[in-house]
Amino acid sequence: MIRAQGLTKTFAGKTAVNGIDFTVEPGRVTGFLGPNGAGKSTTMRMILGLDAPTSGTVSVRGHRYAASPAPLREIGALLEAHAIHPGRSARDHLRWMAASNGIPTTRVGEVLELVGLDSVAGQRAGRFSLGMGQRLGIAAALIGDPPVVVLDEPVNGLDPEGIRWVRSLARQLADEGRTVFVSSHLMSEMALMADHLIVIGRGMILADSSLQTFMAEHAASYVRVKAPRSTAVEAVLVDQHLEVKRHGDELRVQGLDAASIGDLLGAKGLVLHELTLVRSSLEDAFMTLTADSVEYHAKAADEIKAGARR
Repeated sequence: MIRAQGLTKTFAGKTAVNGIDFTVEPGRVTGFLGPNGAGKSTTMRMILGLDAPTSGTVSVRGHRYAASPAPLREIGALLEAHAIHPGRSARDHLRWMAASNGIPTTRVGEVLELVGLDSVAGQRAGRFSLGMGQRLGIAAALIGDPPVVVLDEPVNGLDPEGIRWVRSLARQLADEGRTVFVSSHLMSEMALMADHLIVIGRGMILADSSLQTFMAEHAASYVRVKAPRSTAVEAVLVDQHLEVKRHGDELRVQGLDAASIGDLLGAKGLVLHELTLVRSSLEDAFMTLTADSVEYHAKAADEIKAGARR
């Protein structure tokens, strides 16, 4: 378990993390989301004792992580996968890590096989691709068989097979009862991987709930209706005080479920070509929630062109 209480970090008068409270429970994958500059990396560094809080506390399994006599057995972390001496082989990199924490050398071979690097274990890490370096970073995080795993952007640089593997690995670790804390910008993957979400913006907690609850509270949904007599359909729906928006040849309806809409229009003798429930993605819900917390806003191409014409 990871627990933060009133956790605050200030750099040169700027507050990066502002009095946050959260608990990362074992047995589930907790996704840690936020725009760039939201305070995610600073929070993870404070969990690992790499940055000292300005105020507040953060503990791992009831005590400060830095106080652990064998930290790699306590928590495995991937913050910067390529923080490895380029001249050292993958095997030697893991060997010295194991030796530093009294971990049997047999564990080195186990994690190399687990991440798929056993065939290149003798190669220098400096020759590794981005994806291979990421796999080595995950191997290093798991070398101590830790009960708590913290992964910052673990799928960065991985191909589709590797992304799927990380997703399965995180799920497996949680199913074993471990605490799994994952930060990622890939919302589609987080939607498949996470059981619980903690969303941060401008150093403050914006949401802390199960994925299901988060989607129910922040993801919009509507029923897509297509019909040959769309004007008549729209009139019936508006008459029922439903919210109806026209987009091209379709109507987007809120306020009633698809089955009830079908029954209502069927009773009026109106033929339908499509009646589909559409839910927003996790990305849409995240963007809506964090819209006021984004530090840098880019302009769309059409906005730039319009400005140039003016």
